[in-house]
Amino acid sequence: MQVEIDDKSGFCFGVTTAIRKAEEELASASPLFCLGDIVHNGRECERLRKLGLETVEHADLDHLHDAKVLLRAHGEPPQTYDVARRNNLQVIDATCPVVLNLQRRIKTEYTDHPDTQIVIYGKPGHAEVVGLVGQTEGHAIVIENLDDAQRKIDFGRPVSLYSQTTKPLDGFREIVQFIEQHIQRPDLFHYYDTICRQVANRIPNIRDFARHHDVILFVCGRKSSNGRVLYNECLQVNPHTHLVETPSDIDRRWFENAQSVGICGATSTPKWLMEQCREAIEV
Repeated sequence: MQVEIDDKSGFCFGVTTAIRKAEEELASASPLFCLGDIVHNGRECERLRKLGLETVEHADLDHLHDAKVLLRAHGEPPQTYDVARRNNLQVIDATCPVVLNLQRRIKTEYTDHPDTQIVIYGKPGHAEVVGLVGQTEGHAIVIENLDDAQRKIDFGRPVSLYSQTTKPLDGFREIVQFIEQHIQRPDLFHYYDTICRQVANRIPNIRDFARHHDVILFVCGRKSSNGRVLYNECLQVNPHTHLVETPSDIDRRWFENAQSVGICGATSTPKWLMEQCREAIEV
């Protein structure tokens, strides 16, 4: 039985950079805190915990003083930086450059055009979205689907549409078309495709990969929204797709009639974990 790991799966640039920064800081033997899970993968978080990385939540930040805190790739709202300054926290900023650029664009739009409705196509409560909304002092409108757009947008007022960087392109285009059909005047609507192509391009790549194998193991943490999207894309083209978090989730009965197995994962899935899954199959 042939087992192949998708060479286009694994950490995206932003996650790779955040983990590298964490490892560099931990190598200096200094205590290091991370605000939220550095990546939505329990096994990778556990590996870094053993190196000394301690995860804290926003509620903990008010009580943390004179320490180093790493901000993960998702980015943070301005309030987080305010707390860090107030509590003399040294910030190791690992915000993804793509996210950082988007934050700046939204903040400029909010400052320069206060009458415009800033709409973000994204998942409510997602860490990146929280950071984006924070650039507008909480005034941005977050929509996840057409029903949200219908309920939340005033089509008689100016609208500027942005997107969470990891949302699917098809969904964004659907939202654009819906607003164009409902806006009272075309000049009131502007949209900006802010989806990260490194993430968006994984959908056609992973669909193609899934088609070429009898069985697919999709490796990712249950918290990964990007992982859920990519897993569902695999499942659409290959019904013999199985989601696993660790090698212990693998059921060998899945491969009884398989000639080839493909292993792939999310932008939050480490290569070493996919390798472990391959080893578990080949034993």
